[in-house]
Amino acid sequence: MMGSSSSPEEKSMEEELQFLKLLTDRILKSAEEAESYKFECSETSKLVEHLSQMLRSVFRLTTSSTTSLYEPPFRRILFDLTKNLERALTLVRKCKKSGVLRRVVTITSGTDFRKLFSVLDASIGDLKWLLSVYDYGNDSNMGGGIVLSLPPMASNDPILSWVWSYVAAIQMSSSLSDRVEGANYLASLALDNDRNKKIIVQEAGVPPLLKLLKEGPTPDAQVGAATALANLATDQDRVRVIVSELGVPIIVHVLWDSPMLVQIAVADLVSRMAENDPEAQEEFARENGIRPLVSLLSCENVVKDPKPQSDKPTTSLHSLVNAHLYPRTPQHPYPHTNSSSSLHYEGSGGRSGQHKKERENEKPEVKLMLKVKCAEALWLLSKGCVSNSQRITETKGLLCLANYVEKEKGELQLNCLLTVMEIAAASELDADLRRAAFKTNSPAAKAVVDQILRVIKEEDTPQMQVPAIRAVGSLARAFPASDTRVVRPLVARLEHTNLDVVTEAIIALGKFAHPENFLCVQHSKAIIEFGGVTSLVRLLRSSDSAQLHGLILLCYLALHVGNSEVLERSRVLSVLEGAARASLSQHPLLRDLIPKAMDQLELYHAGIPPHKQSYGP
Repeated sequence: MMGSSSSPEEKSMEEELQFLKLLTDRILKSAEEAESYKFECSETSKLVEHLSQMLRSVFRLTTSSTTSLYEPPFRRILFDLTKNLERALTLVRKCKKSGVLRRVVTITSGTDFRKLFSVLDASIGDLKWLLSVYDYGNDSNMGGGIVLSLPPMASNDPILSWVWSYVAAIQMSSSLSDRVEGANYLASLALDNDRNKKIIVQEAGVPPLLKLLKEGPTPDAQVGAATALANLATDQDRVRVIVSELGVPIIVHVLWDSPMLVQIAVADLVSRMAENDPEAQEEFARENGIRPLVSLLSCENVVKDPKPQSDKPTTSLHSLVNAHLYPRTPQHPYPHTNSSSSLHYEGSGGRSGQHKKERENEKPEVKLMLKVKCAEALWLLSKGCVSNSQRITETKGLLCLANYVEKEKGELQLNCLLTVMEIAAASELDADLRRAAFKTNSPAAKAVVDQILRVIKEEDTPQMQVPAIRAVGSLARAFPASDTRVVRPLVARLEHTNLDVVTEAIIALGKFAHPENFLCVQHSKAIIEFGGVTSLVRLLRSSDSAQLHGLILLCYLALHVGNSEVLERSRVLSVLEGAARASLSQHPLLRDLIPKAMDQLELYHAGIPPHKQSYGP
């Protein structure tokens, strides 16, 4: 609150300063009229006169500054000053009338004055600090450096003062080096702990950082701002502050038209926001944030193939990326060689090629890091988000992702694979997306499936196996019954030494055999044919972690292909009978499923043809 009954938001700063001027005039007048404690009142008058002069300097700065004022320290200091001046006015007014009884009743000693002098001295120190900070708005202070002294009111919490100084430098300093330094220091503070992050956001640090990111005259300034924002964007509330300050359009624009180092920092910011807030994911979808990421990811992918063109048509994955990202037209019969020329930002006025020469001269590790960060951003934007997954497929990003899964190694390959996994998961939830993106005759769908199957067969690390297996499981409804190349590698993974890989393979096979899958019977037969039953029975006897999903899959196989001799030879009925007596049988997914599967097997063993209808879990 500013004053006895108003909040800072209810008065403009000009009104606050006018009120404080009125308050100082009243104190000075009352001090002149004092009839007791005249010396103390005189000392009070000197302190208040000093404060009045400083307030006039503050007023001049606020009216003449060429930059927008950074208000939080201003309001906090004026709020405390108002309380202290009101305290001084009350005290000197008590000294107006004389008389021993009056003095005994109202003031027992000079202690009250000594306390008053202390708080007025503190206010002088606060105003002195405030003037030094607000002097950033003066052209004469160019290159003056960031103010790091502590005002008395922040002596017990230096972080608050540092935040004020750094944010004020970013917002008000005429010196570019001060603004960059302020952003870098905020990034460092935000990296330390959540309390620092909270203070930066509460003290209005986000808007100046966004403005610096948008208008930063140098890449260093933009990188500093993006890094600070990324360090802040580690929980949902802070991400939503960035979104509410219209940060997403700024971020998307900078992604389109910036040097690579800036784009790396901004792509990392996108990742942190998408990771911590679903609403931010949707906001990036509305602002078409997918297109610049796919464009940046695909640019070098297209440029680096030096092979001469021949008249013979090619069907390589690389040529498919070219054909879909940069289609030939009668006016442009040859594919573009720079993604920024065809995937430009509609609102950028064609400036996206401005940094083309710098890109060509960048170090290979910088180019690689940009791809890694863009792929990570696409992964986290698509995670659990159908709209962003759909936009990736609409930009033909699937082909680019498949190409990197095939050709790259390390973090870039993994991030692209994780993105494919999330798009597949979204298509599992959204039938329209699945039909549009994973049609059997789609080159993009074929490229993606080829690569995730290759990973399942050839890669041996769980880090790569798990997302590839999950992706195949999510696409279970998109595969025809004749596509046996999909089920076979999943069954083979049941023999993997890593239990996470085994469990994911069981879950994926369960989606192929699920009663809601139109081809569940054909897929179940394929699972049995490729030896899945033997592996399942062994796993159920040796691994607790695979029991739930293994029993579910075994029940599906019994329901759909109960007349299989393989099930009888593997004594699946005995396995299910044992499971029915265990506590796991009371799991909601198994409570009804196990008895139905047992009934189906018992009918076959009794010589009665099994039921042909499907059973739900």
